[in-house]
Amino acid sequence: MWDDSRAALSDLDLGGRARILDVGCGTGEFTRVLADESDAHVVGVDADEELLSVAADRPGIEVVTGDATRLPFADESFDLVVCQALLVNLPDPVAALHEFARVSSDLVATVEPDNAAVGVDSTVAAEVPLERSVREAFLAGVQTDVALGERVRELFGEADLSVVGTRRYHHRKLTEPPYDDGDIQSAAQKATGEGLDRHEADIRRGLDGTDSYESLRREWRQMGRTVVEQIRNGEYRRAEVVPFDVTTGRV
Repeated sequence: MWDDSRAALSDLDLGGRARILDVGCGTGEFTRVLADESDAHVVGVDADEELLSVAADRPGIEVVTGDATRLPFADESFDLVVCQALLVNLPDPVAALHEFARVSSDLVATVEPDNAAVGVDSTVAAEVPLERSVREAFLAGVQTDVALGERVRELFGEADLSVVGTRRYHHRKLTEPPYDDGDIQSAAQKATGEGLDRHEADIRRGLDGTDSYESLRREWRQMGRTVVEQIRNGEYRRAEVVPFDVTTGRV
């Protein structure tokens, strides 16, 4: 993300920041962008120490182990607190926003996907309708709001943050020859059903009585085998667009 355009980050005023905190930074992909775009001291915090070990190797970034709802920092330690694709995974995102506001002296910003508005195109005819079915079942069954989209503005209000603005960024992911290791691994996970099985409980909850997880999984694996075959022949192409809303608020 962000290698094509960073215009949607303009409300963050990255060039004018002194101390930035990236919450739920994972391996530091977004933290790297923040460091590239500013002269600030940039800190990444995450509960997963294995992911943090990757982020720690990135230049210009300090990493700290911590929980998004109990940040290990004093009040107003930063002038910008941000997160990317974090709130969609939290059962109580407002609690995290309250904590962001506590440790920020100025701005809080979130970059959250609208997973209900994802667009997919593929040379494998079955892939588009199957992904739609799986996505709909997952959205219905998951126990957090993974399609927050513009609802983040409402959450900001609940956390007493004054919304500065919302900008949409479209993250485009293209799979085409020559394929890299990630493309091949993704295809293999479709063919084995591994990728689907990671979300089995949520998908099962979201399926109605006329559908079964087992039949969906069989169709998914067949689709995956076709993907693998097209990759072997150099014919496979897939395009996905995921919209992300960048919401900025003032403490």
